[in-house]
Amino acid sequence: MVICLLTVVTACKTKKAIVNVPPPVTVKPPADNKKTENFRLLMDKDVPYNTLSMKGKVGLDIDGNVNNVKVNIRMKKDEKIWVSITAIAGIEVARALITPDSVLVRNNLQSVGVKKPFSYLNRYTSKQVTFKMLQAVLSGNTISEFLTEQAVLELSNGVFVLSGSRGDLSYRSTFNSLFKTAEINMNDPKAAQALKVVYSDYQKLTDVLIPSALSINALSGKKKTNISFDFATIERNVPLDFPFSVPNRFEIIN
Repeated sequence: MVICLLTVVTACKTKKAIVNVPPPVTVKPPADNKKTENFRLLMDKDVPYNTLSMKGKVGLDIDGNVNNVKVNIRMKKDEKIWVSITAIAGIEVARALITPDSVLVRNNLQSVGVKKPFSYLNRYTSKQVTFKMLQAVLSGNTISEFLTEQAVLELSNGVFVLSGSRGDLSYRSTFNSLFKTAEINMNDPKAAQALKVVYSDYQKLTDVLIPSALSINALSGKKKTNISFDFATIERNVPLDFPFSVPNRFEIIN
């Protein structure tokens, strides 16, 4: 999704109350030999939401081509993800609406609209990546598809590490001492695709923690993409609109 939007292309930042993560050596998670209880422990730290709004800036580096833009992401859980990309001049250059079944993208710079099934995103990610997985990555929540009986959950240097496979996709998730996701690695050798997501700058949102910064390093074939999100404003369970339309003058690519 991010690649489809941000490659069309080019911020502001407000001060955030960041929660310091204690060193792993000072905290030992309980029930280190009880997988089901530990899964519940990690899932209990997820951010519960009906809607989620995140605004900030994005730094994008695609094969050495660097751009900086503003991003507005809105999510309605399990239903839709809405993204708006704005250049420095305040002009919206792209908008997208992603559902579990479809991907709609509007490229305002080239007057082109794209309508594709969700599987279109698998050109850039493993075919194992789902809509729920995508929304979990953006929110920093646990990925439910990885929390299976076949997965391996162990303690390493005082923090949980989850590893396993899903079809051709292998994964490894590391959690910090607050039991929040610190890093996700996904690798699909057959498709020559790899993804690394690193979370930082956790801030308190009411009674839960959510990352306000995340970096994504993606490899698809020979194409390398590095994306860094820095969210200045995050709101949960607020009324949100998800406007999306394609002007008649736009060329539609199905």
